[in-house]
Amino acid sequence: MPNADPEISPYLRDLNPGQLEAVEALDGPVLVLAGAGTGKTRTLTARIAHILCTGRAWPSQILAVTFTNKAAAEMRERVERTVPMQIGSFPWLGTFHAISARILREHSERAGRKPNFTILDSDDQTRLLKQVITASGIDEKKWPARQLSATIDRWKNQCWLPSDVPASQRRSFEGRVVDLYQEYQQRLEILNSVDFGDLILLVVELLRQDEELLAGYQRRFKYILVDEYQDINTAQYAWLRLFAQGRSNICCVGDEDQSIYGWRGADVGNILAFDRHFDGVTVVRLEQNYRSTRHILAVAGAVIGNNRNRLGKELWTDLPGGEKVQLIGHWDGKAEASWIGSEIEALVSAVGSRRRYKFSDMAVLVRASFLMREIEDRFLALGLPYVVIGGARFYERKEIRDALAYFRLVVSSADDLAFERIVNTPRRAVGEKAQLTIRNLARQEGVSLLAAAGRLLADGAFTGRTAIGLNGFIGDIECWSELLRRGEMGHLDLAEQIIDGSGLPQMWLRMKTPEGDGRVENLKELVRSLREFDSIQGFLEHVSLVFDNLQEAEGDRVSIMTLHAAKGLEYPVIFLPAWEEGIFPSARTLEQEGPAGLEEERRLAYVGITRAREICTISCAGNRNQYGSWNAQLHSRFIDELPREELEMLAPPGIMASPFGNGAKSAGKPGSRFDGSASKPAGGYGAPGFRRLVSRAAERSAGAARREVEPAKAAAHVEYASGVRVFHQKFGYGQVRSQEGDKLVVEFECSGTKHIIASYVSLADGSEG
Repeated sequence: MPNADPEISPYLRDLNPGQLEAVEALDGPVLVLAGAGTGKTRTLTARIAHILCTGRAWPSQILAVTFTNKAAAEMRERVERTVPMQIGSFPWLGTFHAISARILREHSERAGRKPNFTILDSDDQTRLLKQVITASGIDEKKWPARQLSATIDRWKNQCWLPSDVPASQRRSFEGRVVDLYQEYQQRLEILNSVDFGDLILLVVELLRQDEELLAGYQRRFKYILVDEYQDINTAQYAWLRLFAQGRSNICCVGDEDQSIYGWRGADVGNILAFDRHFDGVTVVRLEQNYRSTRHILAVAGAVIGNNRNRLGKELWTDLPGGEKVQLIGHWDGKAEASWIGSEIEALVSAVGSRRRYKFSDMAVLVRASFLMREIEDRFLALGLPYVVIGGARFYERKEIRDALAYFRLVVSSADDLAFERIVNTPRRAVGEKAQLTIRNLARQEGVSLLAAAGRLLADGAFTGRTAIGLNGFIGDIECWSELLRRGEMGHLDLAEQIIDGSGLPQMWLRMKTPEGDGRVENLKELVRSLREFDSIQGFLEHVSLVFDNLQEAEGDRVSIMTLHAAKGLEYPVIFLPAWEEGIFPSARTLEQEGPAGLEEERRLAYVGITRAREICTISCAGNRNQYGSWNAQLHSRFIDELPREELEMLAPPGIMASPFGNGAKSAGKPGSRFDGSASKPAGGYGAPGFRRLVSRAAERSAGAARREVEPAKAAAHVEYASGVRVFHQKFGYGQVRSQEGDKLVVEFECSGTKHIIASYVSLADGSEG
C-alpha cells in the first residue's frame, strides 16, 4: 500500500514498500528485480528525485543509462515534473550509444579520431566491408559482407578487438576473418568514422588505457542508474563496470524473466551474476503488479517457473475480478485467423455481457513475422483496421514487394515500374548508367523498358557483365511469360519457379543471419498464399486491393507485432496464436542454442502473456500450411505448462470440439460468443484429452495427403446425398448441400460454403453416402 504519511516527501507517497526500499537504498550496489508491470519507471524516477532532493548529487553527477531515446526522454520528463526545484539539465542521461558518443568526441584524439567523426549506419558499414572483402581477393558472393558485418558486431558485443578473437572463431572467410576485421578497423580510422559497436568498444579501451581519465569519470559520477539491465551485452557490462568501480553506487533495474534479446548479444548471465560482480549487493524485488489480472499473472508465473536460470519472484495484484486465460485449438491457421478476427468484431460490438473494447485496445502477438500474413488477410477480408508495430506489414516488406514486381512483369511486360524495381535485384551489373540508357530509348521509341532493353542487347549496346546479367533477366521473364500464356503449368508451380529463378531467396540466404532467414520464410509464405487464388493475375488484383485498404487504415486500429516487438507495451486484450512446436518454441533457436535457447523462448512466452491487462487468449492449430505443404502440428510444450485451474478452455465446432473434454466451452460459430456454464476440465493440456488433438490432426492430414495424390476417378461417380457430412483436408468438416457431376457444394462448419471437387472430400466418421 502507498505511504499516507503527510510528512513524507510527495514523490515518495505513491510508492509501495518494495518501491520505497529501492528508492531509499542509496549506498552501494543495488539490484532491483522489477517484474512485468510493477512500476519500474516510477521507481527509477523517484530514486533520481530522492538523490537530488536529499542533496546527494547534482544532475551532472548522475549517470542514468537507458536502451532507447524514448525511455531517456520519458525519464527526464518525469524527473522534471517530480522534483520541486530548478534542477537544470541531465547531461549524462541517455542511451549507451549517445553517452559513449559524447565521451568519444570529448577525447577523440586519444581514440584515434577527430572530434567531427561520423557514425556509420548499417548500410554504410556493409558497403565499406564489401570494399574490404573485394580488396582481399575473396569472393563476396560466397562470403557476403552482411555475414562479416554480423560477425564483427558479435565480436564487438563481446568486447573483442581483432587480437582478442579466440582461435575457434577464426575459420570463416577462408580463415582470414580476423585480418578482414583488422583491415576494417584501419579503414574506419582513415575515414574518421566509427560504427555503433565501436561507440562502446572504443570507450572501454580508452578508459582501460588511461587510468587518469577513468579516475576523473569515476569521481564525476556519484550515482549510476541502469534501466533494462537484463538486456546488456558483455561490452556494455565492461563499460558500466569501469564507471562503477569508483564509488560502487550503482543501481540496476531489470527482470531476468524478460531477457529475450540473446540473438542480439544480450547476456542474461550479467543480471543473474550481479551479486558476484559487485560486493555488498542489496537486492529488492518489485512483485506487486499494476497491469494484469490475477489469472493472467498466475499463468505467466507457472510458465516462467519452469526456467532454472532465474533469481525468482512471484507477481501478485490486488486488482479485482478478471477473466481466466482462454485456450483454444483450431483445425488450421486459416481457421485460427478467422476466429481471432471474428472475436475482435464481437469484442468491439460488445456481444454478450463483456464490456465494449476499441480496436486499439487489442493486439495479436506472433512468434515469427511470416505468421502475420494469414491474420492480415483475414482482417482485410473483414474490414478490420490494423497496424503492424515494429515492422512493415506483410505486403509492404521489401522481399515481398520485389517478388510481386517479378509477378507483375511476367503478367504484363509493359509494367515499367516493376522492371525498374527488379532489373538489378539481385545485382546483375545493370547499374544506373545502363538503366538510364534503357529509359532514354524507351522514351524515344514509345516502347516498354523491357522491350527497349531487348533492342539494346540485340544492337550490342551492352557488353561484359551487364550484357550477361541483362540477357539472363530478359530471358527468364520471357520464358515465364510464355509459360503463363500457355497455361501448361499450374500457377502455384509457376510462382514457385519465378521466386526461385529470380535469385531472391539465394540473395537473402547469403546474409546468413536471422533476418535473411526470416525474409526467405516470408517468400515461401507468399507462394503459399497463392493457393487461395485461381491465378497469379487474381492474386495480384487481391494485393492491389490490400494496398488500397492499407492506405485507409488510420486511427483506431488493432496492433499486430512479433513477441519481441511487444516488450514494454501493454493492451487490455491480447491474442497469442500459433503456440505449436517448431514455431514456438522456435525449432531454429532450440537447434542453435539448446537448453539456453529453450529458456529464452519461455521468457518470450512470459513476456507475451504479461502484455495483457484483462483478456489473454492462447491458441494453436492442428495443421499449418508452411512453405507450400501441410504439416500436422504438435501443440507447444508451453501449453503443457499452463495451470488448468487458471484457464477457460474454448472449443470451436467440428474436429476440435472433443479434445478439450467435458470441461470445454463451445465457441459456437466463428465470431459468436460461447454459451454454457464453466466447468472444470477432465484433464490438463498434457493429458490425453488435449493430445488427441495432435494425433487426430496428424492422421487426417496424412490421410488427406494420400487422397490428394491417389487417382480419384472413381470418386467423381460417388453420389453424395444432401445433408451428408464430409471431411476436407483444408476446410475441415461440412455438410453436402448439392452435387452436380463431380462437383459438390459443401457448407463447412468453419469456412462457409465452398465448391469442391468430389475427389478431395471423404465421408466423415460415421457418415453414410
